[in-house]
Amino acid sequence: MLYELILFTFLFFSCGQTSVEEKNKFFAKSATSAGSQQSQSLIDPSGNTLETRFSVPAGYERVKADSTSFGHYLRKLPLKADGVRLKYYNGSEKEAAGVYAAVVDLPIGNKDLHQCADAVMRLRAEYLYSQKLYDKIHFNFTNGWRCDYAEWMKGKRVAVNGNKASWKQSAQLSNTHDDLWKYLEVIFSYCGSLSLSKELKPVDVNDMQPGDVFIIGGSPGHAEIVVDVAVSLKTKQKIFMLAQSYMPAQETQILLNPNDEKLSPWYSVDFENPLRTPEYEFQRNQLMRFQE
Repeated sequence: MLYELILFTFLFFSCGQTSVEEKNKFFAKSATSAGSQQSQSLIDPSGNTLETRFSVPAGYERVKADSTSFGHYLRKLPLKADGVRLKYYNGSEKEAAGVYAAVVDLPIGNKDLHQCADAVMRLRAEYLYSQKLYDKIHFNFTNGWRCDYAEWMKGKRVAVNGNKASWKQSAQLSNTHDDLWKYLEVIFSYCGSLSLSKELKPVDVNDMQPGDVFIIGGSPGHAEIVVDVAVSLKTKQKIFMLAQSYMPAQETQILLNPNDEKLSPWYSVDFENPLRTPEYEFQRNQLMRFQE
């Protein structure tokens, strides 16, 4: 059986007609068995945050993260109960087999907006909001126009005319979490993986930190965020954990590792190109970081 699987895999990828999309589908299906056999020693079903749900493998420790850092915020992400299936924006459920190990317990609204890059921008904005760093919450529209939350707080709203955007005073000064969410829905509508990729800076995989992003800018593109990093006490080699949303809009999920069921949901930085995740693949040079 193992020989047949290896032979099938070789033939599947030897075909010059095989598209990236077909490869992604293959690995998503192959991940089902890996996910069902993953090592349970790294999972505490009673944990209600990323940090308490998933432990590090023996001989590793989480990299240090200051209490005010993005990495610390990501480790404290609330998770839904173990085994709960994630929901799409319309309330339907996404099968867990082979794709995700946990569901982040954050609402996404009822519009088809919270997709891949949107989830990354949302987490970044939520972190900055929690630190009261309101003037650092800003993203560029696909046309290059910068949309600052600090302006939104003043009661200004976005007016779009063709390919041009501008501010229009139409509300009162306010800064509630509801205001942030309404701002983010505008961001989700006019930003995406293409615009976000232009705002980030490349970073070497070996220098990876929580909050870094694997991203392919395009239409469509994709983005997955590094939500945790640990390091081997002996070799200093890093491992990392990924989260994503996808299409159609869906809750953020902690991804399984379809390449190594014993390490899952952690991934090693010592991966061969491409980095294969349950529903997408990336090259080593597609890791990027938010600029301070």
